[in-house]
Amino acid sequence: MRNSCFNLDSSLMRATSIIFACLLAAPGFARAADSRSLADLTQQALQQSQLTLPGGKPFHLKAIITEKDEPDSDYSARIEEYWVSPSKWRRVITSSDFSQTVIENGDAVSEKNDDDYFPVWLRNFVTAITDEVPASMLDVLKGVKSQIPAPSGSENSSSCANLPAKVDRWVICFEGSHALFHSVFSKGYSAEFLDYRKFGNRWVPYIILDYPEPGTTVQAQITELTELTVTAAEAQLFEVRQATPPDQRISSVRIDEDTMRKMSLDSTDISWPSVGEGLLKGGCAVYVSADRAGKVREVLPEGCDNAAMEEPLRQAVMKWHLRPAVSNGVPVQVEALLGFPFQTTLDPSKSLPELSDAEVRALASDIVEPVFPPDSAPKGTEFIVQISVDETGKLTGIQNPHELKSAVFLAAYTAVGKWHFKPYVKDGKPQYFHADLSFHMQ
Repeated sequence: MRNSCFNLDSSLMRATSIIFACLLAAPGFARAADSRSLADLTQQALQQSQLTLPGGKPFHLKAIITEKDEPDSDYSARIEEYWVSPSKWRRVITSSDFSQTVIENGDAVSEKNDDDYFPVWLRNFVTAITDEVPASMLDVLKGVKSQIPAPSGSENSSSCANLPAKVDRWVICFEGSHALFHSVFSKGYSAEFLDYRKFGNRWVPYIILDYPEPGTTVQAQITELTELTVTAAEAQLFEVRQATPPDQRISSVRIDEDTMRKMSLDSTDISWPSVGEGLLKGGCAVYVSADRAGKVREVLPEGCDNAAMEEPLRQAVMKWHLRPAVSNGVPVQVEALLGFPFQTTLDPSKSLPELSDAEVRALASDIVEPVFPPDSAPKGTEFIVQISVDETGKLTGIQNPHELKSAVFLAAYTAVGKWHFKPYVKDGKPQYFHADLSFHMQ
């Protein structure tokens, strides 16, 4: 279900449109002469928009999560929350894979789950709606010394901080009108915040987007947000008739790569297949989540130097079994970002058709041309990216073989990620293909 990749400045990154929010503002890129602390901007944004901060207005919220143009998608859920304070709230999550009802009233907690695994993608949307930034990320951001251009202009302009790491990379963008969050990206969590509306003294994003793979847009939309007055009848919503023991609640802990590898009961070596084209040596990353019994339940591609390696890697890691994890005496889900070097051989029989720019554009719909950052290159300069499309017309990868600058490649990526394609048919059969797409600096 998730299959995306690109090579960006030889680093391993997940191909996610979230990080492009800071590039799509043209011609409204932030150009403020002064700078601001990233830590201060983060706190300011939260104070203005996080619904669940202490002292916030009690609320009743409903949201639906859907995948654009895919009514039968697995990315589908409903969320309803009644919130009085950080220690008094009720949340109901309903989806085909997992449903949960949680009530917290002081020290008493009731939690009912219809499955033993809380999916990462769904939990991330809950975080984006209620908290915007995961607590683990927020703890780090509080101590970051980075300075970025002060946000200015309109909601269509952005100022971004880019915090690279060995395998992960964080990109935090703020919109220009009120310095609210425009997007938050890391490997394992990402969200783009749109359609801010006033609720009490908060600015609340009514639309939150994620792009788990090229061509796939998953949207959470708030359909109802009203002030909550707790009457005698509504007070019953927060009654905890029987508290749920901690070992029967689902929580997830992010661990480091070495710890997860040591927990594996299986070999963590990968048998890499031969490929028809692309790099024969490089690296891939995946975000892995396992349930409380140690069974791997999700393996999310987070970037690969050769797109052909992503699916074999995902299938291999899905077979891992881990020792069950325990935190404070309680079984927990665990998740981690893992990096894998690969080395393989070339098999010409596996090579795929390569279409021209004109040929692939004839198969495309919903074409959006990139908006490149000002002064990226002289007018008329050609930029080429390579895309991969499967037999069903699904965009499966966008790569940077010509080593375009990060900002240029990201602008092309976010535009092409919105395209849709008809299957390429040769000799009466749909075929997987590659294509070079050409764009020009305007």
